Amino acid sequence: MVQDFSPKLTEGLSSESGSEMDLVSRSLDGDQDAFGILIAQNQARLFHVLFRLLRDTEDAQDILQEAFLNAFLNLGKFQGHSKFSTWIYRIAVNAAISHKRKRKPVGGQWDGGGKDNLHEVLASKCKPSDAPHFQMDTAEKRNEVLRTLNTLSIEHRSVLILKDLDNLKYETIAEILNVPIGTVRSRLNRARAELRQRLSNSEDLGKGLEAKQ
Repeated sequence: MVQDFSPKLTEGLSSESGSEMDLVSRSLDGDQDAFGILIAQNQARLFHVLFRLLRDTEDAQDILQEAFLNAFLNLGKFQGHSKFSTWIYRIAVNAAISHKRKRKPVGGQWDGGGKDNLHEVLASKCKPSDAPHFQMDTAEKRNEVLRTLNTLSIEHRSVLILKDLDNLKYETIAEILNVPIGTVRSRLNRARAELRQRLSNSEDLGKGLEAKQ
């Protein structure tokens, strides 16, 4: 019977119980706890990427579980040429992109949790203050950036999320999206420019999104 990949099954599992390849090898030998550790090491970060891509919690959870199920069923095909984390990202992100292409845009709710590069860019553009009106204004600006991000094409949004929010290397993004590094760089530059342009009518928020190398 195939393991249920719901998050509750990874509670209490150590994420330091062996290298990725050791865990993969043990999983292939039938050690479901080893695969549970691989899930525990990747699920939280990957869920946030999927949510940012899809803007829908239920869809992100569904695709996350499908990705781990597909990885489990096809684990014998994993050659170890890349990290397991990169491989599972590739399965999940491409599934999310395919799903998004079939659906109309969805304006999901952002929970505001965690800090990422876009949030930090916004924070750096504002002067510190404890005034309630300032805090509301900053939250509104952050939400506006994230809403605007959701209006970009899935190709532009995915590369922007993977680089600026998840802080992955160009080489890793290229492998995940199965495109050349040059394509990643060009998409990223266009995505940043498009986001800046769409934000330009809202207090120049887009100025903080300068191209980073």
